[in-house]
Parts: sequence; C-alpha cells; structure tokens
Amino acid sequence: MLLSLCSASPPSIPSNSRHCLQSVKTLAESISGNRPASLLAAPIESLRRGDWVKLICGASFEDMADVRNLSLVYTLAGVDCIDCAADASVVNAVNDGIDAALEIASVRRPWVMISVNDDRNDLHFRKAEFDPEDCPPDCSRPCEMVCPANAILLKRMSEGDEIQDGSHARGKLQGGVITERCYGCGRCLPVCPFDRIRAITYIRDLATTSALLKRNDVDAIEIHTRGRTTELFKELWTGLSSSIGHLKLVAVSLPDNGESTVATMHMIYSIMKTDLECYNLWQLDGRPMSGDIGRGATKEAVTFAARISSMQDRPHGFYQLAGGTNAHTIDSLRKVGLFRAKNDPADSNALIGGIAYGGYARKIIGRVLRRIPSKHGHAHIEDYPELMLDAIKEAFNLVGPVKC
Repeated sequence: MLLSLCSASPPSIPSNSRHCLQSVKTLAESISGNRPASLLAAPIESLRRGDWVKLICGASFEDMADVRNLSLVYTLAGVDCIDCAADASVVNAVNDGIDAALEIASVRRPWVMISVNDDRNDLHFRKAEFDPEDCPPDCSRPCEMVCPANAILLKRMSEGDEIQDGSHARGKLQGGVITERCYGCGRCLPVCPFDRIRAITYIRDLATTSALLKRNDVDAIEIHTRGRTTELFKELWTGLSSSIGHLKLVAVSLPDNGESTVATMHMIYSIMKTDLECYNLWQLDGRPMSGDIGRGATKEAVTFAARISSMQDRPHGFYQLAGGTNAHTIDSLRKVGLFRAKNDPADSNALIGGIAYGGYARKIIGRVLRRIPSKHGHAHIEDYPELMLDAIKEAFNLVGPVKC
C-alpha cells in the first residue's frame, strides 16, 4: 500500500521564514542565470555540453510524499530530468513537486522519465519482505540499522499486547518493511542473522507503461536491461513501440558486462532505431544503488565510462553515468579527462553527457526531510521555508559542480 500524499496545514510564516522563502527564490534563480524559464536551454543542450544532471527517485521507490519533495527541491537546484517509478501516482507526485517549484521561482521545467525493466531479475525492481512475527524477540535488528531508505521499522511489543491470533505478544516484534520506501538495494538480505528476509521481484506492467508514455507530462523512458540477452529487450520494445513516438528521450540502462557490452549495445540499438524518433541515451550503471556508501562507490561507474569512451565503435547516442555516483564523481571524471570532454573540438556532443544521482541525492535531502516535525511527517517542504532552504543548498552542492 502506497503512503497517501498529504500535507499538514501550512504553519504561519514568521518574518525569518519569509526571508528564507526569498532566499530560496534568489538562490534558485541565480542557478538558472536569472533568465525567464521560457528562455532557458532545453535539457538536451545539457547533454550536448556534458553538464546534464538527472535525479533518480528510484525505479521502485514509491513514497509519494518524499518523491514530491525531492522533485521540488531538485527542480529548484537545476536538474535536467527526474526519473521515477512507472506508476501513475508517483508520476503525479513528481509533477506536483515540479509545479510547486515553478510557483516559487522562474526555473526551467525538467523532463520527467519513468523506469521499466525487461527482466524480472533486475536488481532495481525488487522489494524486501519478511514477517516480523517470525523474528526472534532477541534479534538485534541489523536490517533496520543498515537500510538506507528507512524502509524497515520494527517495534518490540510489550507483554500486554496481543497479536492477530489473540495470543500475547511476549516481546515479539511488529512492523516490518515499509513497502513504498523500499527501493531494492538488498543490503538487508545478507545481514539478517536468521535468513528471514527475501527479495520479491517484479516487472512493470506493459499496458500501464504504455498509457503513462502517452501522457503529456511524461517526457522520457528508461529501460533497464541486464544486457546478457536482447530477446527480453526486444519483446518489451515491441510492446511499447506504439507509445515511443510521444517521447523526447529513450534511455537504456545496463551494467558493465565486459567485452560483450558494446556488441550488446549495438544489438539493442538495432532493435530500437526503426521506431526511434527521439534522442537516445545509454546509462552506464557502474555499481547499482551504492552512491550513498562513500567515495569508492563511484569508481566502477567512472571506469565503465572511461572504457566505453575510448572505443571508436561505441553505439550512437548520449552517455550518462549512474550506479555509485555521488559528490566525488565529478572529481573522478576530471582525473580521467572525461568531464565535458570531446574527442575533437569540432564534435557537437561531449563524450559523457552527464550524471544521474540516486541514493546519494536522496540521502542528503532525506536528512532534511526527516527534520520536519513528526506530526507533519508527510508535509510539503515549502511549508517549512527554513528546511527548504537547507535542502536546496544541499542539492545545489551536488548539482552545482556539474552545472558551473
């Protein structure tokens, strides 16, 4: 069950909060060059220059309150695209956040992208699951501590509590996985001392995806594939072909499969090109869902990008990093000479079009969102201008080095 997207009644705004609102507007418009939104370059120009930034809300992250607030904050921070789950309610939350940002400041509207998969075994499309009543009462709950999304909540029941069958709790645990917050990182699986947690995988519904692609507030799709075979990709692409014409961008996300990677990419492009009437992008997924871990997590994405960029026979399209990206990624790209780099000064496009930030981007803003008073836990962040200003500063510290 998805959390309801709701807002507490806006609190009265004291004078210092009004100052914060003005500071938010000033900061956001300074990021965009203080130009009217209608005159700002389209996101595709960012890809050409090599300063494209995408926010990944998460292919399986469906906490609509957080999705909305993340979309608002990162729109004001100047991202080019917001990638979210292929779910109508989540797409609505993204667009609601974008609309709220545009009411605050004159910034460019980012593209909205939905993520789907061609393979049930893709790590981005799974949820953790366990029955807390199966957990021993003396469990130290390492799953709760290791979860980066705060998606596991366990509470020890008191002796007087009763459980569903009418028996006494006797210190048992209640709660479990908050499904809409779990984005499938899998960190809870190996730490359970009793091996009680399992991963439930799924594939996004084809009819639902096709309907979403025809909406005028969805601009792009990202297809996650493991890249080991193209049959599943072809099947999905064929099913979506009647909807692809509505889009501005088609992205394909795949991991580094070694020497076979480029050959697989060429096969995928040959499947797409007949129906492809828009731009295409390759998301180089270095170390999936790990950007919040630390500096070393970005190494695999940069190494992947360096190898692909050095190949003369790489397939047509823009290229973007993901998987382990964080505040250290730009420095790592600079060290290997790939930040805004071109093969030749005459080339119109950068070798690497930009960066997608996921777990790390959510983490730094999540710290601010958790400071919203608990009784207003699903409030709109703009109702708390001081917190919104803090969030935008955090977001711009991530986005700014790519854009500036």
